[in-house]
Amino acid sequence: MDIGMPRYSRILLKISGEALMGEKSFGLDMEMVDRVAGEIAEVWRTGTQIGLVIGGGNIFRGVSDAAKGMERTTADYMGMLATVMNALAMENALGRQGVAARTMSAVPMPTVCESFTRQRAWKHLEAGRVVLFAGGTGNPFFTTDTGAALKAAETKCQALFKGTSVDGIYTDDPKTNPEAERFDTITYDEVLRRNLKVMDAAAVALARDNNIPLVVFSIREPGALAKVLRGEGTFTTVTP
Repeated sequence: MDIGMPRYSRILLKISGEALMGEKSFGLDMEMVDRVAGEIAEVWRTGTQIGLVIGGGNIFRGVSDAAKGMERTTADYMGMLATVMNALAMENALGRQGVAARTMSAVPMPTVCESFTRQRAWKHLEAGRVVLFAGGTGNPFFTTDTGAALKAAETKCQALFKGTSVDGIYTDDPKTNPEAERFDTITYDEVLRRNLKVMDAAAVALARDNNIPLVVFSIREPGALAKVLRGEGTFTTVTP
């Protein structure tokens, strides 16, 4: 289906692992995985080059488990492995949609997927393949948000799209505060000043310093990715 001319020719899409749980409390809801894959495929067919980062919180959340007594470095490495599992599941779902896709991991595991190199990732994107960046930054103490901002900068994406459970950035959590107001636009400096929890501070600073706009929208709304790429629907744009 033709969704019109996208506003960007190369994007990095970041979605949480929890978004792939659907109505489950753990793991993957394959119906949700297939739905998201279908929406990515819809955008991919317009010729948009897409990098994809998926969190691992649906399988393992390093920070919260480290807080319960597990050594933080070990917990973070376990979280990185969870992102590889999610990426492989999404690569498979994209393949069923007829989308050429490759998983590249920042943690080398050549039996499972390709190791990340900037040059190889660039070639995949220019060849029209969706590239799934797994393994975070490859280092503990960094979130997948930071990994997404880093990969967006390394591959010179024109924008970083973050699909969340709400349709933008609010003054407070709209799930608990009905008085919270949504921003249409906001600067990265204001996000940091207000301590808004859309991304961690390292990711915000990395995106700001590399002049990468951030677009926050609800991945739970069917068709939202295509709408936002056309500049339609409800979302918040964060500008450097």
